[in-house]
Amino acid sequence: QVQLVESGGGLVQPGGSLRLSCAASGFTFTTFSAYFMSWYRQAPGKERELVATITTTGDSTNYADSVKGRFTISRDNAKNTMYLQMNSLKPEDTAMYYCRMRLASRDYWGQGTQVTVSS
Repeated sequence: QVQLVESGGGLVQPGGSLRLSCAASGFTFTTFSAYFMSWYRQAPGKERELVATITTTGDSTNYADSVKGRFTISRDNAKNTMYLQMNSLKPEDTAMYYCRMRLASRDYWGQGTQVTVSS
């Protein structure tokens, strides 16, 4: 079955950077390049929040206002991988970060990776 595995989370000080990866595998009748991808995050006690999106080819991206100018979403279809480069991290960026992959009726989520921004 299709799987999404996030990695790259961890503890970082304010102002630091992290690069998250979301690796997809298990495709049978579809390919990674056909999926619309996005990153979400959820902090304790808060609703899950859309962070960034990227189209199938990577030609268009969108960001939440809270991360605009600091985060960059990208994808490498040849590697079946999506990335989230996070710079100038703030304590309020602390959350579980999830990748999501969608195509028509197909909707997949990764297990999440924890990002903690603290001194």
